[in-house]
Amino acid sequence: MDLQKVERVYSNYAGVYDQIFGKIFHESRESAVRRLDIRHDERILEVGVGTGLALPLYPRHCKVVGIDLSAGMLEKARERVRVHGLDHVELSRMDAGQMEFADDSFDTVMAAYVVTAVPDYRKVVTEMIRVCRPGGRIIMLNHFSNGNKLIAAVEKVISPLCKHIGFRTDLSLSTVLEGTSLLVARKEKVNPLRFWHLVECVNKKNGSAPSLN
Repeated sequence: MDLQKVERVYSNYAGVYDQIFGKIFHESRESAVRRLDIRHDERILEVGVGTGLALPLYPRHCKVVGIDLSAGMLEKARERVRVHGLDHVELSRMDAGQMEFADDSFDTVMAAYVVTAVPDYRKVVTEMIRVCRPGGRIIMLNHFSNGNKLIAAVEKVISPLCKHIGFRTDLSLSTVLEGTSLLVARKEKVNPLRFWHLVECVNKKNGSAPSLN
């Protein structure tokens, strides 16, 4: 899908997203944030912040910036920031494939259910690497194509249909990481149904050491 269609699809979801998808994805999202072991004054970027479901989970001793292409989603996220008094959070409407941040702006970049929902995942991953400091962390919470040949075949068949509702099913982690500076430090399956992967990578650009601290 092109960017305009993606924006339209997710803005249409905005009013019902929390009710339909919130409970399904919340456990995985909460697990991803709580395992970050966030340091004092850490700079965190959440790509595809959506309605801001994860924002109250971040500790107040860090700085969080959330971006999303969907104006409808961001309206809900801003309401959540106001209700919870999240003074450490900033929100901006932005294309994840062409971010307006300087290089090395963040210590950690989080992308939950994003990589398979954008028209050009390579542009988005490249931008995530650019704005993350050398040695920083890039976290992806996502469904990636299963190594099982039968399941992979099914995923490939249904992927065109899934694209119409905002995501694809036939993208593998190895394809996403191919040719990048990302080193997988941790990978595990998370709920619901162990269908999603939590992948933590170290950004080794510019020869940076593989450090998570």
